[in-house]
Amino acid sequence: MHIDARPLENAHVRLEPHAEAHREGLRAAAAGDAALFAYMPADISGGGFDRWFDWTTSVSDGKRELALSVRRRSDGRIVGSTRFLNIELAHKRVEIGHTWYARDAWGGAVNPSCKYLLFQFGFDDLKLNRIELKCDARNARSRAAIAKLGAREEGTLRRHMVMFDGYVRDTVYFGVIADEWPAVRDGLERRLLEV
Repeated sequence: MHIDARPLENAHVRLEPHAEAHREGLRAAAAGDAALFAYMPADISGGGFDRWFDWTTSVSDGKRELALSVRRRSDGRIVGSTRFLNIELAHKRVEIGHTWYARDAWGGAVNPSCKYLLFQFGFDDLKLNRIELKCDARNARSRAAIAKLGAREEGTLRRHMVMFDGYVRDTVYFGVIADEWPAVRDGLERRLLEV
């Protein structure tokens, strides 16, 4: 069982299945801004980009992960990456993660648009029971953004991941279950009308 790769789009973004054609656009979006990756498992803002891109290509099979490049519709530019990971279709759950955006895509329609499309695909098309999200416990900005989506904070896994700099992070888990999707959907639709 796997998730078929296909583009997802709305008025603000187009999520395109990860492909070689996205390499330079993603490189440009990540370039020179190590702060984007301070709480990520890898810093891809410089020399680590090609290793990350090739690894992403190797795991994006729809069985383990499904990576998507984020194209902003207003200017056609690739502004980041997101994915389904920890795909467990037998249990009707996935995680949304490994998400990052160029700084000029922060604070507007890009993130809520991406999450709306991924939740919609997961709950309406794939008929999932649960979608998970997680972040570094130190990352107050991401924690607030995930909560603002309508996801519930469910707990912290202590000393959960070793980061690229050797730091052992605590990871905060959030979730949205199918019964919560209508309220989350309505909240995201209201937000997107305001941007």
